[in-house]
This record gives sequence, C-alpha cells and structure tokens, in this order.
Amino acid sequence: MASPTPSSATETAPAPPAPRAPLTETIRVRLRAPARRRNTELGLLLFALALAGGALALVQLGALGHLAGTMMLLSGLLGLFAIAIHVALRVVAPDADPFVLPIAVLLNGLGIAEITRIDIAEGLVGWDAAGVRQIAWSAIALAGALAVLLVIRNHRVLLRYRYLAMLAAIVLLLLPFAPLIGKEVNGATIWIQVGPLSFQPGELAKIALAIFFAGYLMTARDSLSMVSVKVLGLRLPRPRDLGPILVIWALSMLVLIGQRDLGTSLLYFGLFLVMLYVATGRLSWVLLGVVLFGGGAFAASRVLPYVENRFAGWLDAFNPEYYDAFGGSYQLVQGLFGLADGGLIGTGLGRGHPGIVPLAESDFIVASLGEELGMVGLFAILALYLLFVSRGFRIGFTGQDDFGRLLAVGLSFVVALQVFIVVGGVTRVIPLTGLTTPFLAAGGSSLVANWVIVAILLRVSDSVRAQPRWVVEEGRS
Repeated sequence: MASPTPSSATETAPAPPAPRAPLTETIRVRLRAPARRRNTELGLLLFALALAGGALALVQLGALGHLAGTMMLLSGLLGLFAIAIHVALRVVAPDADPFVLPIAVLLNGLGIAEITRIDIAEGLVGWDAAGVRQIAWSAIALAGALAVLLVIRNHRVLLRYRYLAMLAAIVLLLLPFAPLIGKEVNGATIWIQVGPLSFQPGELAKIALAIFFAGYLMTARDSLSMVSVKVLGLRLPRPRDLGPILVIWALSMLVLIGQRDLGTSLLYFGLFLVMLYVATGRLSWVLLGVVLFGGGAFAASRVLPYVENRFAGWLDAFNPEYYDAFGGSYQLVQGLFGLADGGLIGTGLGRGHPGIVPLAESDFIVASLGEELGMVGLFAILALYLLFVSRGFRIGFTGQDDFGRLLAVGLSFVVALQVFIVVGGVTRVIPLTGLTTPFLAAGGSSLVANWVIVAILLRVSDSVRAQPRWVVEEGRS
C-alpha cells in the first residue's frame, strides 16, 4: 500500500489554532473601554450644555434683546453640577452608559430655557420666576442622583427592599389625603404642602412601584407564564393567577377615583402591564390588562363628572359649550393654536406667545416648545426621548439578572409612557391629563423623580457591563 504523498498529507491536516491573545493584553484592552465610554460621555455632555446654554441665550435675546447675567450664571453653576456627576461616574460607575446623562441634561436645559421664556412673557423675576425655581430644583435633583450613585453600589441591593418599596409606595400615594399637608390643585388631590414647598409624592411612588414589581415578578414569573386556560383560541391565565393584576387594577382605579387623576392611574397600570409582559412573555396579560383598564376608564367617564368632562373636552374641544366652561377645553384649544402658529420651523426662541396658554410652563410646555421650535424642533425633542428610552431598554436586555432587566425596562417605559400621555393629551390624541413632561416641565417632584431614574439606569448599566467581563476573563484563565 502506497504511503500518502506530502501534498495529500498537507491537504488533510487540520489548520493550526489561531493564536490567543495573552490574558494581560485582553484585560488591558477591556480596561480601556470604560475610559472611552466616559470620554464619549464628556464630549456629549459638553455639547448638551452648549446647546442648553445657547437656547437660554436665544430666549433672552429674542424676548429681551439682551442677555440677563443672573440666569446665565445660575445655569452655568447648574452645568458644573452635571459635570460633577460625570466625574463621579468615572470613579463609582466607569462602565455606565455614556448617553443617558447627556440626554437628560439637554432636556433639562431646554426646559429651563422655555420656562424662562414664559417668565419673561409674564413679567416674573426673582424667586417668583418659575425658571429660577426650576434651576434650584434641578440642582436638588442632580444632588439626589449623585447620592443614589454613591449609596447604591449594586442595583441588586434594591431587591432586598422590594416589600419596603411597596410599603413606601402605598404611603406616598396616601400622603395627599393626610390632613394639614394634603392639597387639592385643579380638582386633583395629588399634592402635599409643607410651608412654602409643595411636592407630588406620586412621582416618587412610581419608582418604588417599579422596584417592587421587578422583585415580585422575578419570583412569580414561572407560575404566571407556564400555566394557562384556552378561551376562544386565546390562552388566558388561570383564575387563581389573576390576583396580582386585579390588585394593581383596583389600586389604579382607587387612584383615579380618590385622587381624580386619570394620568397617574394609567401610568401605574401601564407600568405593571409592561413589566408583567417582559417577565412572562405572555401577550394575553397585556390584552387582559387593556380590557380591564379600558372598561374601568369607560365606567368612570359615565359616573365621575371629572372624567366625563375630560372626555367631553377631548371629543368636542372646539364646541363653545366646553370651550367656555370652567375647567373645559380652553387650555387644550389654546395649545393647539400655539402648535399651529409654530408650523414647521417655529417662530424662534423668544419670539412666540406661549404665555397665553394656561400652565404653559408645566402641563403645556410641549405646546410652548412646539410654537417656538416648530414641528422640526418638537420632533428633535421626541427623538431625544426615544434615544433615552432605547438606551434604557438596551441596558435592561443586556443584563444577565432578571431583576436588573425588569427594573431597567420598567423605569425606561414609565418615562416613555409619561411622554406619550402628555404629548398625546396636548395634541388631542388622547384625553388631557395632569402629568408633567419628564425633565422639561416645571415641577420639583417630577425633576427629582426622573433624575433618580437616571441614576438607577446608570447604576444598572455599570453593573451589567462590569460583571460579565470578569466572568469571561476568569473562564479564559
């Protein structure tokens, strides 16, 4: 038998394995990644601060014809707070997402600029000006976000306190009903007031509820996702598993009836539905939830005068009967006129008339920005929100632990849903509610809550990027 030729031996021999990089070199390359992320964040943050400062300058030049040094100085000091958070991230969360902080800073800065424009239109100065108070609340919110980053070094610590978070959410929801401190504003009992300061505890309650939902659904997802009953071709949960969704639905209906706040009720229930869907992957839960909430809202519109007026003003806004009525559709129609006046490219910052819309600095700041920035500017702002929410979803689905995934997705979705509820109400897509636009609208409670969400997302993103890297390196070694 002839021996194989050298050429045939060469053809059948396996290819040699590719050389593996030394472990120290691999670690060195991976250690450079956090520095690149933070450098990217710094560049985007400086760009965001420049845009926000430019918007404030254009507002003053357009409305006053000159720059007001006090507001520019205060906004500059606020920019230093944002840079301080960036420096802290380099130390305590070097792997955190580089886009979340700059987006939040830019949205916050644009809100301050437009609120200042409305103050100028109304002749407000000093502490009476909502723009000055917004800067003060922004500083408090940034300090709160920094404290969250320094205190919570791993997001999984929150899992231990999920039931405490549930208790805190219930207490926060009940606070507006407490004597002496409870306060009713525009027919809604959602505020507390201590001395000169007023606060909306429901904004913090949504964070506490997200922590509780994430912890609960992580432990109960198997029983909620595996067993079902087939009805008319659709697999629905067993009656014994309907308890959680019925409890949350009842809670949201109590918020709607007791606090007379349709927006917050929808926000809480939508948050639970999305987290339930992410935990189980069962679309039937979402369909069931939509039917429950839709039925409850429809029944409330027939029974509760507050909800009935909201729906009537939405469906027939230009009817003089609703337009001239107290608490009618006047505000909504004025906002629509402002958006129409802005057109495609807007009147220009400082050149519109946003002050003629009631509550233009809070509930209707989207209409104010739409008038002066136009459809193009408003779409750019919505694109910033879209990018913020997409980064939050990416943070959640990149993680290895279920709690972090549910928490990041839930907090990101609550921002998305709140923006939809507000913009949908202002543009008459859905009935108008009293929610504030995240980061943009005037309001200290909303700012503090949303900056806490930013801090938690940054902490989760740092954890999900840092932990798998060392697991891989240990496996290679």
